[in-house]
Amino acid sequence: MAVGVGIDSGGGKQYEGRVTPFVIATCLVAATGGLIFGYDIGISGGVTSMDEFLMKFFPSVYAKEKNPIGHESQYCKFENHLLTLFTSSLYLAALVASFFSAATTRKLGRKASMTVGGLVFLVGAILNGAAMNVWMLIIGRILLGVGIGYANQSVPVYLSEMAPAKIRGALNIGFQMAITIGIFAANLVNYETAQMKENGWRVSLGLAAVPALIMTVGALFLPDTTNSLIERGMKEEAREMLQKIRGTTEVDAEYDDLVEASEVSKLVENPWKTIMEPRYRPQLVITALIPFFQQLTGINVIMFYAPVLFKTLGFGDDAALMSAVVSGLVNVFATVVSVFTVDRFGRRALFLEGGIQMFVCQIATGALIASVFGVSGDGAFSKEKGNLALALICIYVAAFAWSWGPLGWLVPSEIHPLETRSAGQSMNVSVNMFFTFIIGQLFLSMLCHLKFGLFFFFGGWVLVMTVFVYFFIPETKNVPIEEMNRVWKSHWFWGKYIPDDAPGLAHA
Repeated sequence: MAVGVGIDSGGGKQYEGRVTPFVIATCLVAATGGLIFGYDIGISGGVTSMDEFLMKFFPSVYAKEKNPIGHESQYCKFENHLLTLFTSSLYLAALVASFFSAATTRKLGRKASMTVGGLVFLVGAILNGAAMNVWMLIIGRILLGVGIGYANQSVPVYLSEMAPAKIRGALNIGFQMAITIGIFAANLVNYETAQMKENGWRVSLGLAAVPALIMTVGALFLPDTTNSLIERGMKEEAREMLQKIRGTTEVDAEYDDLVEASEVSKLVENPWKTIMEPRYRPQLVITALIPFFQQLTGINVIMFYAPVLFKTLGFGDDAALMSAVVSGLVNVFATVVSVFTVDRFGRRALFLEGGIQMFVCQIATGALIASVFGVSGDGAFSKEKGNLALALICIYVAAFAWSWGPLGWLVPSEIHPLETRSAGQSMNVSVNMFFTFIIGQLFLSMLCHLKFGLFFFFGGWVLVMTVFVYFFIPETKNVPIEEMNRVWKSHWFWGKYIPDDAPGLAHA
């Protein structure tokens, strides 16, 4: 049985087939790989704001926070490099793991990488929940990072290859939706475990095993993508899978294009060397800059330091955790908006609108904090100004959730030809994780030294990235990923890098 609409490439070749329940189901299961990333982002800030956790592992931070007669600036009371290492060490491990996962994804398939990621993350969650000292915590975080590196490298590629071009954006955003659900679930868990008299932090960290199990078990039942089967020489299985995905036996045109792309990719011995060639310059630059810019929106410091940030701004313990829950809920609902708009209005429209909205909110938040705390860091929010700060942060989170959040994973995963796809997605993950590590490690120090100017810092970068999108990122909605060279060839700047005989141009 098949439901939905015909698969129209929107200006490229039109393939036979419809959107089937099978492809919807497999993409939804695969997207659960985002749960582990989201849960970790959400859980870290809540745990690092819990008194019992700080007393056990970071007593100096706890003493600084609770010192009633000290003159510590509100901006600086959580500054501690070991505390930020607990949060950010994961992302350094994910960076390294993403390079190994590229080889796994290419040689063993996307499914294998997802399974490995889930299992390693599960071990890390158990280790964190049982931690007795800081280094046991950090080793557990490193294992979590390896799991996330594998998942974030393989899941977006799987979704882009499995989905029909017409709804590729919506199905790929399932990954970001799972991330936001993971963040929201973690915020709820933190709010409840903070009420426990002891070991609340252990429950929060240990429950990371739940999304790891969901992802691992789900991956075991997933089929591999047609692209991956062809890439590994299983052509008959690939044809059968394509027929099942499209709900029709008339798949010769699409199958032949996939085989052609695979033959081109087999000529590539070293994807990392190949991706540096001039003909792949558009994909290289955009795959490097999108995750770089995504982190310089400032979103992850809002997400994984949300309770700490709200406590810094004068909210009480419960109020800080509840505020994080509210922003997490906004994140989920705003991501739903992108699911229904990305294939209708396109990637560029969401990038540009979201960028403008984030810029306004960052500047307004910085100005509000400046008016209350000034440069000295002395002061406290009134109820009205505190609610205004929360509202501005939520509007900012919403803008990110329907723009740079999902598109930061979608666009890099859909623009690469098969021969550089695994390497390209590894680059996307590694750049993302590297700058997540840098921003995560430096955020509390930056807040201490830049003060309210930190929000102006991120706002300035949002302006830069919005201008970059306007001039350099073309529209990719409804274009089959094997015909993406048409998009680059017709672009005012990138066209000069694409040779006339590039794969896919024959179908223009």
